[in-house]
Amino acid sequence: MPYAHPETLVSTEWLAQRLGAPDIRVVDASFKMPGVTPTAHEDYEAGHIPGAVFFDIDEIADTGSSLPHMLPSPEKFASRVRQLGLGDGNRIVLYGSSLPGAARVWWTFRVFGHTDVAILDGGFKKWQAEGRPVDDLPPPPRDRHFTARFNSLLVRDKGQVLANIESRQAQLVDARAKGRFEGTAPEPRAGLRSGHVPGSLNLDHLDLVDAATGLVKPAEAIKAAFEAAGVDLARPVVTTCGSGVTASVLALGLHLIGHRNFAVYDGSWSEWGLPGDTPVETGPARR
Repeated sequence: MPYAHPETLVSTEWLAQRLGAPDIRVVDASFKMPGVTPTAHEDYEAGHIPGAVFFDIDEIADTGSSLPHMLPSPEKFASRVRQLGLGDGNRIVLYGSSLPGAARVWWTFRVFGHTDVAILDGGFKKWQAEGRPVDDLPPPPRDRHFTARFNSLLVRDKGQVLANIESRQAQLVDARAKGRFEGTAPEPRAGLRSGHVPGSLNLDHLDLVDAATGLVKPAEAIKAAFEAAGVDLARPVVTTCGSGVTASVLALGLHLIGHRNFAVYDGSWSEWGLPGDTPVETGPARR
């Protein structure tokens, strides 16, 4: 079973042969949890793929929200990526220190209408392990026009997820580890309840990645992982996680196996798990 969209993943060899091509833009989309040092931007400054710009997931966001890295307005997104030299007609290649950051930015570009975006399979770790070139200087600035076209079909909010508990129109799939999903492990962010959205299924985002190589698993394995989690791939899927980052890994997996009806709950547990009246379940997923 081949990937339905093989162009979504590119190899280190493919990128190495195209570095400096006029239509290719390389983006470091690394992400780390708050308080982790060195920060993702400090890692970028210490060394990155030549020509790569840094996409700050926490700044190219709705910084007026109390929730972490929520989607920005189309106007802010277009402004920020223009300043990074990313625009219409570019083939954007994303990489990170691990897959989640790159997957989140991949989904974000698609939300804003740019579909010619790929992820470097194996990320920066594979690039470095192969002894490929690394730079510690940012590329010269170059402004590029970017047209943002917001695609609401790829995004869900709290109200929609709440309504879905009753309607069951879509399956909600949680990308967090089993302990966090079941409520037996604490949340890394303070002030959140433990558990999951009632009726949701659980598929750890790490199950879509080969732990030994860091490569995304083949299509057959991705499909099998979703089915083992109880997901009916003939029905719509909404993915969720702690803050909309690892949920994007599940969205990427669905895209790779040709699933056409998926979205990400942007606020995820950082919103749902706040003290309040949103219902919470603990324990294993109800099949």
